[in-house]
Amino acid sequence: MDEKPCAVVLLSGGLDSATCLAIAHDEGFSVKALAVLYGQRHAVELDAARRVATAHEIGDLMTAHIDLRIFGGSALTADVEVPKHEAVEEIGADIPVTYVPARNTIFLSYALAYAEVVGARDIFIGVNALDYSGYPDCRPEFIKSFQKMANLATKAGVEDRERPLTIHTPLMQMTKAEIIRKGVALGVDYSLTHSCYDPSKDGLACGRCDSCLLRRKGFEEAGVPDPTRYMAGVHGNK
Repeated sequence: MDEKPCAVVLLSGGLDSATCLAIAHDEGFSVKALAVLYGQRHAVELDAARRVATAHEIGDLMTAHIDLRIFGGSALTADVEVPKHEAVEEIGADIPVTYVPARNTIFLSYALAYAEVVGARDIFIGVNALDYSGYPDCRPEFIKSFQKMANLATKAGVEDRERPLTIHTPLMQMTKAEIIRKGVALGVDYSLTHSCYDPSKDGLACGRCDSCLLRRKGFEEAGVPDPTRYMAGVHGNK
């Protein structure tokens, strides 16, 4: 029997990355999961990443430590208030202050380095171009450009051109509801995940940041009970 190909999956501990991990497994890859502690105010998501990795029997979750607080420039890495709304419709069209400068470029670069070391030709990232907050590094154009760069700038890409490095974005054209339905079909336990940008000290979701609102909308539209633990006064699905 042929050995399973290896893939590196960026695992934040959120809904999207947990689904992405399940898809990589379902597609027959042996997964190496990579989480990133970058100075984010919602570092509790790393606990969720460990829970998800354990549930998928990934013995060693690699965690990269990067301090993006030295640059700031985002509500997630600086003393800037996280925007809150009462409904998804209130989320503006402009790139929000929760955008972390160059975050996915940095994350993918670390994943690329990890992939070279472990001999993986495939990297999975849970970016999405539909139900997202307007981040420029979640677009197909960015992923296509990064993949081209990856094959130009690495030993693996130059020495083995017959097996190009591939960046997989299985969630790119899916709505949040479609992502949730896919994950449920693959057995993802969303109670293990965390999406909130501004959680309480004990990890409860605020229910009003962009990420919480998009997550709640996804569960509602998917017809799936929302397992998120919210702060008092905020309710998920009934």
